[in-house]
Amino acid sequence: MKSVDMLKTVRVVQRELEKFEPFFRQQLQSSVPLLSTITNHIYRSKGKQLRPLLVFLSAKLSGGICQKTYAGAAMMELLHTATLMHDDVVDDADERRNSLSIKALWSSPKAVLAGDFLLSRGVLVALEHQSVEFLNIAANTIRCMSEGELQQLERARKLEWSEEMYFDIIQKKTASLLQSCALIGAHSAGATGERLDAVGRYGELLGVAFQLRDDVLDFYSSRITGKACGNDIREKKITLPLIFALNRVDKAERKKILSLVSTASFNSRNVKQVVSFVRAQGGLEHTERVMLGYCNSAKRALDIFPESDAKAALLNLADAIAEQDAKCTKCYPQPLEVRLCHEP
Repeated sequence: MKSVDMLKTVRVVQRELEKFEPFFRQQLQSSVPLLSTITNHIYRSKGKQLRPLLVFLSAKLSGGICQKTYAGAAMMELLHTATLMHDDVVDDADERRNSLSIKALWSSPKAVLAGDFLLSRGVLVALEHQSVEFLNIAANTIRCMSEGELQQLERARKLEWSEEMYFDIIQKKTASLLQSCALIGAHSAGATGERLDAVGRYGELLGVAFQLRDDVLDFYSSRITGKACGNDIREKKITLPLIFALNRVDKAERKKILSLVSTASFNSRNVKQVVSFVRAQGGLEHTERVMLGYCNSAKRALDIFPESDAKAALLNLADAIAEQDAKCTKCYPQPLEVRLCHEP
């Protein structure tokens, strides 16, 4: 498989991303020593550029990057980081990408409060740059993500899933954030009407594809993904590969697999059996096909825009998600977000 050249995507806004780094770090500053220690750790270990990249590319596509774009990118990165910290507390997770989580290093209460600090800084950076209109987008994103997380926790407890439920949850948990990044970038450049809607649609579809890719990667080893194989199963998160596989077997087999999932967090052998079941039933191939459809739809959403470097970069970003192959460590030794942060 030919690797998509992500350097072409990053180079389009490379200068802006470099200027964004000190601007973002400034937003993390606090006069409270403990908060400064935690936020310094966050800055050193964050490494993820996908969301700021999407904000800047959407702005460039829609008219041009301005100071409001930097404020919007910082707000969304702060929001995203805060939700990850809160998620680690909810999931009782001691690691994130093979590193200790804030919750593990400082305790759950401190992780929650530090996350709250980041959310407040996100609001303030928007207000400080006269970008009040961003707050409506951000508030709606937080609402969607909270609803999605609660729905997922409830479904995990009951082990009741359907494809419709699954897509509703990932639209809220993942797609809404990337949609908002795209909208804020376009909004900062003055986009309105059809063009604003098209950029938002691109971000939403890209977000669904991104989650589908992540769900497939969960069935491969931590050497590739940075987390344990079957981690979602351990957390009783029933994703599309498993839903598809369960729908292909009779009631007895379905009950047997769900029984394994219900105790998977306590038994690695159970996890391996579920992973083997999903692979044997074609769950990964099905999810790949669905994911590719979302990537192609995301690209088509940009048809109303004329050709430009920014449009080519956004199309390339969708291709990068579509072509990321968990089995090909030569082309893709790390997941997309990790690769983005290591681009020179």
